[in-house]
Amino acid sequence: MGSQSEMLIFANWSTLTVCMVLKFPQIFSVMSAKSAEGVSLKSVLLELSGFLVFLRYQMYYSYPIETYLEYPMLILQDAFLLLLMFHYSGSVKTALPYAGIFFAAWHILVLQKWIIDLALNLCTVISASSKFLQLQCLWQSKDSGQASALTWGFATYTSATRIFTTLMTTGDQAVLFRFIVMLALNAWVTCVILKYRKKTKKTD
Repeated sequence: MGSQSEMLIFANWSTLTVCMVLKFPQIFSVMSAKSAEGVSLKSVLLELSGFLVFLRYQMYYSYPIETYLEYPMLILQDAFLLLLMFHYSGSVKTALPYAGIFFAAWHILVLQKWIIDLALNLCTVISASSKFLQLQCLWQSKDSGQASALTWGFATYTSATRIFTTLMTTGDQAVLFRFIVMLALNAWVTCVILKYRKKTKKTD
């Protein structure tokens, strides 16, 4: 029992630590290149939507804060990444309508219990769609561009640790299913980025 408790503490804190810098490799890659080539805007928007819904769900049901503490940090990092992407594409003003939509959704989600429950189920679909959009972007260009394998590798690790922490704490089946799907897709995107990065280097 003691070893399980220690493993749970390690999983929670390692996840939190990784998530504090999870998007940094991607952000630095975009900033250094002054380009978001290879990074799907639609994917990041959907990912941010999924993060917001998941955070709201966990807060609504008063789950242990250590099981979702990383989400505010992930949301801030995604928001900053989006601003960079809008900046380098010359469309910063486009960010304002999205900010308004996210703000409104945050409050609408908790108006009724059925809304937040439905939103979590849709959240898994939304988050999965964000991964497929990133994969589509990579497949079409056959070039990883500024997509960061390290960021996606970090995401794969945190999905794995959250499967463990969910099993050890809330046991919420919807949450568990979401993390299993995210683990598979994050690992897939990481592999595709590495595949096209190697091809690009060989061509160079």
